Amino acid sequence: MRIGKITENALKRSVLKQLRTEYKNIESAVVGSDCAFSNDKKTFSATFPLVADVSDAGFYAVVKVANSLKSQGIIPDHVTLSVLLPVDAEEKELKKIVADAIEGARASGIIYAGGHTEVTSAVTRPVVTATAVGYPGETPVFDRKPKAGDALIVTGFVALEGTAILAKEKKEELKTRYPVPFIEEAERFKALLPINSEAAVAIKSGASSIHDVSSGGIFAALWEMAERAGTGLSVDLKKIPIRQETIEVCEFLEVNPYLLTSGGALLIACDNEEKMVAALNEIGVNAAVIGYLQNGNDRVIINGEEKRFLELPQADEIHRILL
Repeated sequence: MRIGKITENALKRSVLKQLRTEYKNIESAVVGSDCAFSNDKKTFSATFPLVADVSDAGFYAVVKVANSLKSQGIIPDHVTLSVLLPVDAEEKELKKIVADAIEGARASGIIYAGGHTEVTSAVTRPVVTATAVGYPGETPVFDRKPKAGDALIVTGFVALEGTAILAKEKKEELKTRYPVPFIEEAERFKALLPINSEAAVAIKSGASSIHDVSSGGIFAALWEMAERAGTGLSVDLKKIPIRQETIEVCEFLEVNPYLLTSGGALLIACDNEEKMVAALNEIGVNAAVIGYLQNGNDRVIINGEEKRFLELPQADEIHRILL
């Protein structure tokens, strides 16, 4: 199997099929959903293992699961952490992981409630897994479904998360081309990752679906949104919002930014794009209409005169660089 998030087909065959067989009348996890839930009690959870060689693993894992819940209109209650350490790990590594997790929890407005730590020969570097649990807000969006004709809107900028990680982990390499202040500005994208208000505003403004743009980047999120809708799509590549720092870092490291982890950005489907963009802009959130869901199966990316079909989600570029 490939490194990174498993393929959509593997997910359907080996995970979702078994769930639907065992729990025939219970709706829960689906492709493109950012969380799972109890059908009766309506408690929600999201989990994420950070396996890339990232020094701020605790922060990124916690923010990821908090964003997954918030993007569906779920109010996170608490987060726990499972940490697997290699046998040669030192206690200071664990201390930093927990400090980073607390920082992520603070930034996301969620309580860090502890977890489990174990030293094992099964791993060669720390593996940090965060799990968040929450409950539905006034108007959750997890059970809404996008449809053909809906506009596709991206909040913030794509690949901010990946840019922040790469700027820190590859700083010495980047310094051979770029000035230190430029690299440090890219590192500071880390502070832009928690989504603390935009999802709630999008839901109130009529979002038919929201997807946390994370592993696999915006291209994976677009595929999963179309899969959830059962439609095609048409997207203008030039309209996808991206920071110049991201372009520069990705070009230097030969990374595709559209396949790079993009925590901090949301992909929103809605039938009134003007209202949605205005509402998001009003709270200071950048929002760009990048395309539309369409009838049929064609999923097309337009780049000037060039048109190509969107491919099945690929492994996130972060794994190619940091694993």
